[in-house]
Amino acid sequence: MRRAACIRVGAGSLALACALAGVSAAHAAAPVDCVRQAFAPVVPARCEARAPGDWFARVDALRAADDLAGAERALGCAAGHVLSAGDVRAHYELVRRAGILDYSRDRPAEALARFECAQGLADALGDRAASSKQWKNIGSSLRRIGDYAGAMQALSRSLRMQREAGDPATGPVLNNIADVYRDMEQADDAERYYRDALRAFRASGDAIQAAHVHDSLSEIALERGDAAAAGALLRDGLRELRAQEPGHDGARRYQLMLLAGLARASIAADDLPAARAHVDEGLALASAHALPVPAELQLEAARVDRLSGRREVALARLREALAARPDAPGMQAALLRETAQALEEMGRGAEALAALRDAHAREVADLRAQRDRGLAWSNARFNLNESRRRIAEVEAENRRRTLMLWLTAVSAIAALSLLSLYFLRRQQLARLAEAARRARYEEALAHYRREADALAEDRRLLQALLDSREEALALLDAEGRTLAINRAACALLGVAPGAENVSSLPERLSGEHALAFRQSLDRMEDAQHQSLRLPLGVDGEALRVELRPWEHGDGLVVLALEADAPVPVEACETPPSSPPADAGRERFRRELVELMLAVVDAWESSTGLNRIELAERSRIWRVGIDDGRLRARAMERYLGLSRLPQNPRWRDVLRSAYYVLGHCEKLAPEMRDALQQRIDGILAMTRRDALG
Repeated sequence: MRRAACIRVGAGSLALACALAGVSAAHAAAPVDCVRQAFAPVVPARCEARAPGDWFARVDALRAADDLAGAERALGCAAGHVLSAGDVRAHYELVRRAGILDYSRDRPAEALARFECAQGLADALGDRAASSKQWKNIGSSLRRIGDYAGAMQALSRSLRMQREAGDPATGPVLNNIADVYRDMEQADDAERYYRDALRAFRASGDAIQAAHVHDSLSEIALERGDAAAAGALLRDGLRELRAQEPGHDGARRYQLMLLAGLARASIAADDLPAARAHVDEGLALASAHALPVPAELQLEAARVDRLSGRREVALARLREALAARPDAPGMQAALLRETAQALEEMGRGAEALAALRDAHAREVADLRAQRDRGLAWSNARFNLNESRRRIAEVEAENRRRTLMLWLTAVSAIAALSLLSLYFLRRQQLARLAEAARRARYEEALAHYRREADALAEDRRLLQALLDSREEALALLDAEGRTLAINRAACALLGVAPGAENVSSLPERLSGEHALAFRQSLDRMEDAQHQSLRLPLGVDGEALRVELRPWEHGDGLVVLALEADAPVPVEACETPPSSPPADAGRERFRRELVELMLAVVDAWESSTGLNRIELAERSRIWRVGIDDGRLRARAMERYLGLSRLPQNPRWRDVLRSAYYVLGHCEKLAPEMRDALQQRIDGILAMTRRDALG
């Protein structure tokens, strides 16, 4: 590219242009001092007089003892000595340790900037071994941020450099590559790299890291449902760890993790006595050496207590573990879910639901925090690239101006004018294209929202329609909310038309009557007629209540009231009629299910959230708790043709589709077009049925 640029300048200025291009290339290749940009240390007011190497050793010792605050203070003292000197090696050691501390404090974006700086310094030193380590650290940070493609590229580069140099210590980078594959749910590739890492750690005699790999392999085995293989892996890791480093505190801490894994595998294999033995061994080891009990071991101990019928003991252990505030949000959520299970078995449903909601909230908060870290890193990287681009543009402009001094004034003015017009025209076209794209997007959003609003029932028209009927009627939606009620029904209920308590008709019931009413509503999607008697009248007078589908479809329910003698609550359900299985109806039902599946797929792929979040945020589908988990049972019936109700709420399916189209800005254009085509097909079927 530089040679072509020289040729275009002209014969008279060929030597000067090529010389300037060579100077520019040399400047770009020179090492850049990034330490002050990537590392802004807090230097303590008082620091002992030590050499930088002594401070670095102190930082490493404090970090090994999990004293991250002390290590950060020691690193600040080291920075006070190092930054004033021009020793590139000392700068490398300083910024590398700063990155490790950030990584340990779960700040991967900050760690990434410092590891990249350290990698540049290692290249400036010509130290390929150090450069390889920093590429490994860069890959680990990118994995924590969520950039798996970048992480795999950096880790592969580190592995290639180590193998080219004949370095046998490839265990850490192989383990990190396996972690990336596991995060991407490619278990076979992950297992292959874990076993390669295990062989490397055994060859180097690193028993702690080998035990860590055994733990990872056991988790893959448990995910596959092979508890026996998981237990064998954990026992091998425990045996190797005890044989090589029996008196090392770090080894003892990892023994506790392996014993927790063995308890988990034993529980999965329904071997409760073995699980109890592993838990007791771990607790005894922690007590004998005054080690903190890890949350993983506390969780498995609580599970053993709960499965043994000692729910109060399990609950106390779980609360103790939660009070210790484990760092990992996933572990916090696991402890809360186990707490909810124990509370539910003790009959304390309300507390169990609260714990389950807390676990769900922490998981969602963790996902959002991961997303925010990725966005913050992307934004910082974009700003950095923009700054570099602007600097490069300024430098290029300066080079052009220097070159143009050797040309005639007319040529200089003409060239600058043409260049300015070109860039202005380009920017104008880009702005116009962006404005047009944004206008089309806003127009599409407005269209989606208008279509979604059009699907909602007009309550005034419904009210006028019901008031024209002499019988006492009310119109409910599928969730039991009162949309309209006529005057005859208000008279039976003893309320004034338009009163606020009319809209809360189901809330007038309690106990078995409320349960019967709710069950009847749930059955209406598959029933044609239901009758029951409920105390809805004045002073609790029993009224005969008849439920039938709204003749205009969409899952709405007509509630007819009639005075009747007070009798115990009972319900009579008319079996659903079997509509003729004509080709048009079956096609409509199939298209409705395919649309709902496409809606859920579009939501999950564009937002990274699950269908429960879609139901909660759209407020179209009711979310409840079932078997200890949050479920949207009404929505899930629309995800399979065999479960689809006889009277489907097709308007709610369309409203869900419009909600996704109107709220998912990151939805791929091809997925957006496919959703719109399915919506148009459903609307065409409903219009054809209305005309027919």
